[in-house]
Amino acid sequence: MSLVNGLPAHVLFVHFVVVLVPLTALALVAGALWPSAARRLGAILPVLAFVTLVTVPLTTQAGEWLERHVGSDALVRRHAELGDGLLPWAAGLFVLAAVVWWTTRRAPAPGGDSSAAPRTRGGMVVRIAAAVLSVVVAAGAVVDVYRIGDSGAKAAWHDAFSQKTTGQGG
Repeated sequence: MSLVNGLPAHVLFVHFVVVLVPLTALALVAGALWPSAARRLGAILPVLAFVTLVTVPLTTQAGEWLERHVGSDALVRRHAELGDGLLPWAAGLFVLAAVVWWTTRRAPAPGGDSSAAPRTRGGMVVRIAAAVLSVVVAAGAVVDVYRIGDSGAKAAWHDAFSQKTTGQGG
């Protein structure tokens, strides 16, 4: 998909990524650090992460189409290079969201029947590793989205406005 209502699709899709990546990162960290939050989120956590993962290549492909239809510019190239690096972060969010969901789904709720899923040392190690990785990947994904967005804004708006008012309008 390259155009939506006559406008480049990238301009629309980028808003999904800018909202979904930080939202997924926040939900992942909450679920990883607080199992009760993960249980409340349930399957929404990996589904949200999957939707986020799918939006990244759609946005990237739409951006590549747009890149071919604008003049060659170092800022656009830099933005495209940074954009290509988001997919691994989104994949990491998805994998970790699935792990957090799976481990908390099997863990007993406080006051529940502990015989259903006994707490083992291995299970605790997986939960701790998932929590640490979740914080790292969530932070990396959010920082990457910020860097990509900043470079995209610079590419779109450099030399496109005046520092002084033009005297037009209200």
